[in-house]
Amino acid sequence: MSKAHWVLAIFLLAAPAYAQSSKLFSERASSAAPLTQIPNFSALAKQVTPAVVSIHVEQRAKLSRSRNPHDFWFFGPEGNGPQREYGGARGLGSGFVIRADGLILTNNHVVEEAETIDIELEYPNGTVKTLRAKVLGTAPEYDVALIQTEEDAKAPIAYLGDSDAVDIGDWVMAVGNPFGLSHSVSTGIISAKERRDIAPSGRTGLYDFLQTDASINPGNSGGPLINMRGEVIGINSAVNAQGSGIGFAIPMNMVKAMLPDLQSKGKYSRSWIGIRIQSLTPELAQSYGLPGTAGALVAETVSGGPAQVAGIKDGDVLLSFNGQELRRSTDLPLFASMAGVGREVPVKVWRGGKELTLKVKLAAFPDEKVQASANEGPHEGTSAQLGLTVNDITPQVQKELELASAKGVLVKNVDPSGLAARSGLRPADVILSLNSEEVTSAKGFATLTKALKPGSVMRLQVQRGDAKIYVALRQP
Repeated sequence: MSKAHWVLAIFLLAAPAYAQSSKLFSERASSAAPLTQIPNFSALAKQVTPAVVSIHVEQRAKLSRSRNPHDFWFFGPEGNGPQREYGGARGLGSGFVIRADGLILTNNHVVEEAETIDIELEYPNGTVKTLRAKVLGTAPEYDVALIQTEEDAKAPIAYLGDSDAVDIGDWVMAVGNPFGLSHSVSTGIISAKERRDIAPSGRTGLYDFLQTDASINPGNSGGPLINMRGEVIGINSAVNAQGSGIGFAIPMNMVKAMLPDLQSKGKYSRSWIGIRIQSLTPELAQSYGLPGTAGALVAETVSGGPAQVAGIKDGDVLLSFNGQELRRSTDLPLFASMAGVGREVPVKVWRGGKELTLKVKLAAFPDEKVQASANEGPHEGTSAQLGLTVNDITPQVQKELELASAKGVLVKNVDPSGLAARSGLRPADVILSLNSEEVTSAKGFATLTKALKPGSVMRLQVQRGDAKIYVALRQP
């Protein structure tokens, strides 16, 4: 073969590879089958809707609350959003039957403060029946309630599913009584899971919401969120006041864990680890030598509580609980409350630049918390660089401020434009330690701060009222 032919052959062989590598994007063939089909929901609706009930409540009047217009709402009474939820004497919500004699799941806020509860059932043959009901048990922190009709309802039931098995993008159906329109259904998908930083109507709680774009409106509270098998995977609970297509449901696996206690005790016995925690800021994480802000910083252990007994200390960073990674500090209260009273669980701890695992035996959550208070006090040492003045805690100051001990130094003044103020320090805070070194006097505090290199991070343990927290400042 001539030299010219060899060159041509090489060019032809190389051309397809060159063309393929230079392609900007790829397309499927027009004959490719769709990856999914939109399901037919009619059979699903026929199976589920007979088990869904309307709940009519006569409530004791409550004072209306002010709220941020960007709040997430709990669904209020019929047609009025959250405004009537706090001010009106009548309420409307939804629920679903889980046992044929009239055992019904709904939201706590639907039946909260109820004087009378009437359940409206619509049977498959078209018969409508109204029955009086009573509350069997509530879990306000999770917005769950279990109620029971006073006579045998002989009602169709809803089957409970596995909410852990649901994936983002799965089809779901929401059923309820929006604006009093009974047995309305809407469809959508699971938009997100593990929504824990939501405070519907300003109410904080131990939430782990499923997020859906299925249309949910006032009156849907307590209705079921259904998967394509016709199983309840969540209880509709909250909606974003500002965004249509953003609704939230309580995962059914969480609810199933509560049911035995709700029926037998009238409340859910949540477990307790006995610590106060805070989130890690980037500066705090750096001061601990951690690569990111995942985890929960132990601001304070409760004296004699499960964590303290197990060896967890103030200033530890908890990385995982019972094998579950703590991606955010807000994960821990939920995980700890659901783990089980009396159960021993492994907790992975970051301390002194090393990981260790401790076993914590969880206790029942105490009914009441011990409260303490603090005010203000006297004098000695100023840090112009940090923008604060600190004082020794004398016996007189300790007595005047009712401090539990004379440990640390008292923050007397904070420059509003200074570094300390920007980092969150306040007058009347008590600084207990700096980078894990105990602070015993204003003079000692000044010595410790001066020894730090410019640009280094200082981690302060601070007593504020009855709580301990950590504050990070970067040395100028």
